[in-house]
Amino acid sequence: MAPKTVNAVLSAAKDVWSFANDIEITLEANPTSVEAYRFEGYAKAGVNRVSLGVQALNPKDLRSLGRLHSVSEAQSAFNTASAFFDRVSFDLIYARQDQTLEDWRAELSSALEMAVDHLSLYQLTIEEGTAFWDRAQRGALRGLPSDDLGADLYELTQQICEAAGYVAYEVSNHAKPGAESKHNLLYWRGGDYAGVGPGAHGRLTMDGQRSATECWKQPEAWLTAVSNGSGIKERTLLSPLDIEDERLIMGIRLLEGLDIDDVANLVDWTRFSALEDEGLVWRSDVRIGATTTGRPVLNYLISQIAKS
Repeated sequence: MAPKTVNAVLSAAKDVWSFANDIEITLEANPTSVEAYRFEGYAKAGVNRVSLGVQALNPKDLRSLGRLHSVSEAQSAFNTASAFFDRVSFDLIYARQDQTLEDWRAELSSALEMAVDHLSLYQLTIEEGTAFWDRAQRGALRGLPSDDLGADLYELTQQICEAAGYVAYEVSNHAKPGAESKHNLLYWRGGDYAGVGPGAHGRLTMDGQRSATECWKQPEAWLTAVSNGSGIKERTLLSPLDIEDERLIMGIRLLEGLDIDDVANLVDWTRFSALEDEGLVWRSDVRIGATTTGRPVLNYLISQIAKS
């Protein structure tokens, strides 16, 4: 996106909604020289936080992940971003092919030396319908870690980040206190957000009713729909149970957990107590959440906590 387009989008948003004095405006960018060249323009347009999709800090894994940038480009883009933005985050993927614990220790340590105040660290998962899935089905995706090694890599990630002062405020996101991503926290806390643009999803509460919105995916179809009044393709009214279900799935990811009242009708408290006895979940007078032991198995916890 050209800086002038970013400026136009932000100006339109400010016309529709008032902006808080401490507003966070994040732009996700690829760490290429072309994108970095635009950082000054983005900053002048009003962007005050950048998230870079670095993904790996070695050439071999960047190629296997299908990334188009080099390690030097990523480091250069990070340095350029740091010159224009006080807040810079970047993503890394671990549990990659043939990756050892020592490989990841060295790479993550290098990343923390670069980092400003926030890191997103995702464990590689092979999702059905992706190119990686197709390769795995053909037996062409060799060297993936075992479940045990994947768990060890996760544990190592937590240890290294915690020692460096980066709190795992969400299962895959680490930040120094006060540097948590505001927009991501809003999703995980069940807040409202407007999805604008091709393929964008949103959650909006109007007249006391919460709806899920989905925009047209194809840019041409979206532009045509906008010219006719709205780019939204579908608007689905969410039931109270739908809302609680989403709240549980998102909120359980957070270190702070979630408000009991938000999921009181959804939780099977007998099964919750059993998980509590196993040390996988915790409960206070007003909140529930996953323990350090439970966080690596969130899908299992959700399947057990929610009523059938």
